[in-house]
Amino acid sequence: MKALSTIALVLSTLSAGLMAGLFAAFAYAVMPGLRQSADRTLVEAMQKINVAILNPVFMIVFMGGLVFTLAAVALHWQGDLRAALPWVIAGCVFYLLMFGVTSGVNVPLNDQLAKAGDPAKIADLAAVREAFEARWITWNVVRAVAATGSFGCLVWALILHGQARG
Repeated sequence: MKALSTIALVLSTLSAGLMAGLFAAFAYAVMPGLRQSADRTLVEAMQKINVAILNPVFMIVFMGGLVFTLAAVALHWQGDLRAALPWVIAGCVFYLLMFGVTSGVNVPLNDQLAKAGDPAKIADLAAVREAFEARWITWNVVRAVAATGSFGCLVWALILHGQARG
């Protein structure tokens, strides 16, 4: 049982780390770069990124991370593995927060941006940008912090898990 719990914890830790890195990169590199660009550039770039990111690799990491983290929680309820359980649960809570913010705020904003249509045909690009940019950035920072919290908790859980005899 320890082997299965180890696999679940390693995969959940990797997933959280990859999500933290993705959202953090948007927070400290992508969006600051786009902030300095023209309205059309930001709208067009984000529309294209939002299409491109819906790929199997992203979905496996994003959805798989949720499954792996929930599995890690379930597999740490017994014996010596329980020492890591509070950290696995904390990592899971942070991951669920990141997942909820992504699904509940950032994805609907992405959908709204897509519905604005072809940037070449949008009459008021500044208004489209205004409705999207600041709110998306704010909530991206929230999900980056949550994913980073998840990653940190799961790294510590992995250390405690490795010390267990189970």
